[in-house]
Amino acid sequence: MSSALLKVLVLHGPNLNLLGKREPDIYGQQTLRDIESLLKAEAAGLGVEILSQQSNHEGVLIDQIQGAFDVFDGLLINPAAYTHTSVAIRDAIAAVAIPTVEVHLSNIHRREAFRHHSYIAPVAIGQISGFGVESYRWGLQALVTHLRSR
Repeated sequence: MSSALLKVLVLHGPNLNLLGKREPDIYGQQTLRDIESLLKAEAAGLGVEILSQQSNHEGVLIDQIQGAFDVFDGLLINPAAYTHTSVAIRDAIAAVAIPTVEVHLSNIHRREAFRHHSYIAPVAIGQISGFGVESYRWGLQALVTHLRSR
């Protein structure tokens, strides 16, 4: 990118708009707004710019990923249920070839068997899951560390 300031796109997949209300025993009490506030503070401390978006629609997420090409340096994504079903999101990430970190609030590998497979992981530089909102913060830190080491 031409700017010295790193830019990271943060995408939140389906049902994450219901955080704080939806199955708090699995996903915690924090809302999506809480997570976005945490990420903004972390980004400021890291000296990076972030833009956060949430959608329940696969095509919207794909459009955002495609639109990130030559605009953002990295992608932090919680694809939520699309993790386990969306070849299209996987292909969009592969097509734009933007370094991507996949995050999940819950440990997807300790849950139902259908959640153990991620279509996103093979095209991501890494995956962090199971640490609640810290998964997002650590994911952003890892992504920025990776981008700065290139």
